[in-house]
Amino acid sequence: MIDLKFLRENPDIVKENIKKKFQDAKLPLVDEVIELDTQYRAFKQEADTLRGGRNKLSKEIGMLMAQGKREEAEAVKKQVSANAQRLAELEVLEGEYSEKIKNIMMRIPNIIDPSVPIGKDDSENVEVQKYGEPVVPDFDIPYHAEIMESLNGLDLDSARKVAGNGFYYLMGDIARLHSAIISYARDFMIDRGFTYCIPPFMIRSEVVTGVMSFAEMDAMMYKIEGEDLYLIGTSEHSMIGKFIDTIIPEAELPYTLTSYSPCFRKEKGAHGIEERGVYRIHQFEKQEMIVVCKPEESPAWFDKLWQNTVDLFRTLDIPVRTLECCSGDLADLKVKSIDVEAWSPRQKKYFEVGSCSNLGDAQARRLRIRVNGKDGKYFAHTLNNTVVAPPRMLIAFLENNMNADGSVNIPKALQPYMGGKTIITK
Repeated sequence: MIDLKFLRENPDIVKENIKKKFQDAKLPLVDEVIELDTQYRAFKQEADTLRGGRNKLSKEIGMLMAQGKREEAEAVKKQVSANAQRLAELEVLEGEYSEKIKNIMMRIPNIIDPSVPIGKDDSENVEVQKYGEPVVPDFDIPYHAEIMESLNGLDLDSARKVAGNGFYYLMGDIARLHSAIISYARDFMIDRGFTYCIPPFMIRSEVVTGVMSFAEMDAMMYKIEGEDLYLIGTSEHSMIGKFIDTIIPEAELPYTLTSYSPCFRKEKGAHGIEERGVYRIHQFEKQEMIVVCKPEESPAWFDKLWQNTVDLFRTLDIPVRTLECCSGDLADLKVKSIDVEAWSPRQKKYFEVGSCSNLGDAQARRLRIRVNGKDGKYFAHTLNNTVVAPPRMLIAFLENNMNADGSVNIPKALQPYMGGKTIITK
């Protein structure tokens, strides 16, 4: 959510930003919110005047009564009564207009960074850099579900009977590999100075609307029936929510946290949920990283965060590339975003395994996360990035470490988490 004062003073910049995101249907919202804001401020000014005059009129009544001027005092009393009635009306209008303004402001996209490439959708994202040499072996790489099943590590049929499409049972060494990757990612981030955290796996609606757009919420979140609780789609949601309604001493920044959680997603409107495999699913686990920092430090932290993911994947012998998300592919709260994609030898192309985002002060503004600085209070900047998100990450791992006989090598960095195993065999 952008600053209302900024919108009021720079409507053309806000409209141009909307056009860059190819959301022209939202252009009328700018003029609408300016008109509502004008009326709101008029109501507030009148209300403040009436509030300020109450004591003055009360004193006047007392003086008139003391002077025996009962009729004049009664007239002032009537004025006080009329003012009180008008003030009550104005306070209702203040609340109504404030809510209308807030709802519209939450639909207007954040101002994107000038470096973001302009494009309509993810097909126009821009490759930044490749890390590691993509290799296509001289033998066929099976579909990832077939690899897992050949190692007695995946049972989709049972999961379908128990929970439906989009769920899975991981078994044996594949299940152990899944847990090993999460544990390795946890320790990798701790070694880089991040504080480990396990957050709540459910959050209230106020936190949901504080961390994401309405469109994302509708497409992703599962609601707990009869309660003001939602299952998290990523631990970033509750990790940023941890700071709701806080005033942080500037000297304590930055906060650098890495968190583990299961994640639950409806994947509404997404393709692939019916496919046999674990690429697009309703339930998965994830290691995340988040940063809460001063505004001037967020660009540097953005680069550090995506680099962490690149470095981790390279320790596991997986080639990756970074991809700059274009304007039309950015969610409304994001200022800038980079996807990390892993190489798939089977498909002979890269696919997304993580996403790094700088949200500026959008989440902090919605959740009222402020910093107490030497020159006064200001909103913090928030950033988040995926460390690893198996089982999707397992696809890249298995394909890039598979041998011709169907066995899978365990990279040295992961062997301590696999009980010393160096290879998974049929």
